[in-house]
Amino acid sequence: MTAVNDAAMTAANHDPMTDYPVTDDPFVIHRRLLFTVAYEMLGSAADAEDVLQETWLRWAGIDRSQVREPRAYLVRAVTRQSLNRLRTLARSREDYVGQWLPEPLLTTPDVAEDVQLAESVSIAMLTVLETLAPTERAVFVLREVFDLPYTEIAEAVGKSSSAVRQIARRAREHVSARRPRMRVSRSEQQAVVERFLAALRTGRLQDLLDVMAPDVVLIADGGGLVSAALVPIDGAAEVAPVLARVRQVVASLGTAVVSLNGEPGVRVDFDGEPAAISLEVADGRVARIYVVRNPQKLTRLEEPAELAR
Repeated sequence: MTAVNDAAMTAANHDPMTDYPVTDDPFVIHRRLLFTVAYEMLGSAADAEDVLQETWLRWAGIDRSQVREPRAYLVRAVTRQSLNRLRTLARSREDYVGQWLPEPLLTTPDVAEDVQLAESVSIAMLTVLETLAPTERAVFVLREVFDLPYTEIAEAVGKSSSAVRQIARRAREHVSARRPRMRVSRSEQQAVVERFLAALRTGRLQDLLDVMAPDVVLIADGGGLVSAALVPIDGAAEVAPVLARVRQVVASLGTAVVSLNGEPGVRVDFDGEPAAISLEVADGRVARIYVVRNPQKLTRLEEPAELAR
């Protein structure tokens, strides 16, 4: 059996996020970066890991002496695999029950310290990226988040450099029109999250109304597996009673502030069933509430994800 086949068999027995041997292999060295690219492209850690596994198998089977820049090669490979998966997932997401939200990740303090990275992986931004076409999303992520040259992006997405520049411009305009209204400091986000959590614990309508903007929007994702609003709920007058009822009907409501996708968020346990709540903050109040209850998207709340640019 050849060395290439040996490497491929070894790769097949390793999980790309947790079980690769610690070596000086470029794939292992850049694994955090590659996972972050795939996650930002797909909004799903599970799909990102599948992409990394596919990329690793391909990487294990090539003649690496012909690869002059392993990092660039691997980023291109992950981008292409992510684009293929995005197109495959398009139909299933169209048929998704209720609202589709990205998979939340528990993150480490270093992610929050990198302001650009934290913003790019926030639930709010990933939700905006879902409104882009696959190629637009790839170009936006590679250019705006990872600052890749247009020539490298062109190779990754199979377009000319001039076409990529035009796609990048359109994507920036699209995201700019839909991204969170304003950036807030981590300390302000933390303060508002703590106020929101305190109001959620009391379940009092006025406490909830005081912490939310009048035009707040609540978006919930149950995936058809658990109860969740199937359409967004608009306005504090509508959202507050929903949150108040949650507190009233749950016998044991465990809550904690945690770092979700680079920002302070809330983990809630409904009698042992977890939910992740991310908040978009503007003018010192909650402007948008993202609630993920789909149990298939809540498997990453125990171990912090490894993200990097």
